[in-house]
Amino acid sequence: MRVGIISDTHGDGAAWEEALANCFQGVDMIIHAGDVLYHGPRNPIVAAYAPRDLAALLQNSPVPILIARGNCDAEVDAMVLNMPLPEQVVIQMGKRRLIAQHGHRLAGGEAEVLAAHYRADLWISGHTHVALLTAREGRLFLNPGSPSLPHSGPLGNPKTVALADEDGVRILALGSGAILQELPWPE
Repeated sequence: MRVGIISDTHGDGAAWEEALANCFQGVDMIIHAGDVLYHGPRNPIVAAYAPRDLAALLQNSPVPILIARGNCDAEVDAMVLNMPLPEQVVIQMGKRRLIAQHGHRLAGGEAEVLAAHYRADLWISGHTHVALLTAREGRLFLNPGSPSLPHSGPLGNPKTVALADEDGVRILALGSGAILQELPWPE
């Protein structure tokens, strides 16, 4: 099984289409870690801001999508998307458990505690727009960054998404699909 992972699209339909075309070929499912349609009051409006168009693209996606509600996602977004927006998404990928939350409600260290409690192999969060992949205490922790409004971090500030499969997890550059960082599953 291959799972595409994205977060913080903030109404950018062009970024979604680019992720599908360049990074998510052949995926069985996509996890969106929140902040789907609305740009948010602290963010600039991206040139490709078209939340209605992005909602239509998501509704017509050829790949099933699970979305964890972000701090910029409202009840009206769930109605427009015609999809549930739970606080947390859990999927089983073979023997691996993937859990996604947007991350805006987690204080320092809470992700590690929750990941251990739920026996997550991969804990996914968005919110910061900073792409980051680390291994701690036998688990992987991922922020796929943002394909729309990236912030500077250890990988610079490229537009990013991620991919998980039986080999591990990779952060990919949006435009080229190039691997920026990858980690195997911990034993």
